[in-house]
Amino acid sequence: MNTTASPATSQKTPLHLWIVGTLALLWNAVGAFDYVATQLRLEGYMSQFSQEQLDYFYAFPAWAVAAWAIAVWFALFGSLALLLRRRLAYLLFTVSLVAMIVSTVHSFALSDGAEMMGSGGVAFSGLIVLVGILLVWYSKSMTTRGLLR
Repeated sequence: MNTTASPATSQKTPLHLWIVGTLALLWNAVGAFDYVATQLRLEGYMSQFSQEQLDYFYAFPAWAVAAWAIAVWFALFGSLALLLRRRLAYLLFTVSLVAMIVSTVHSFALSDGAEMMGSGGVAFSGLIVLVGILLVWYSKSMTTRGLLR
């Protein structure tokens, strides 16, 4: 009988993994709520936008909505996988980042998203992509170190 534990099961989970995983879960839960509220057109949430912005959001082509959905849900599931110490987190975050980039291309290269969202919205979109990049890097690093199984 082999009693040797794998590195991922024998190493104590570092505090930073719990902190990053929890913050990632909260961050991505907000993104998931934004997606759901927009798709369901929840009045209380959507009332913060002008009619012009609403028309812009509601006119997204199906492929852009699909990319947004993939970005949001894969990131949320990646956060859960990270907290469960599963190396699947890296794949989920990577797919999310690719979908996020596709969605960003739609918003800023193929439509007038920058005009609709203003400079604050553009900066926040940049922050979202940066967080996505950091989550891919972090999950890859934790996998390489043997902390994710």
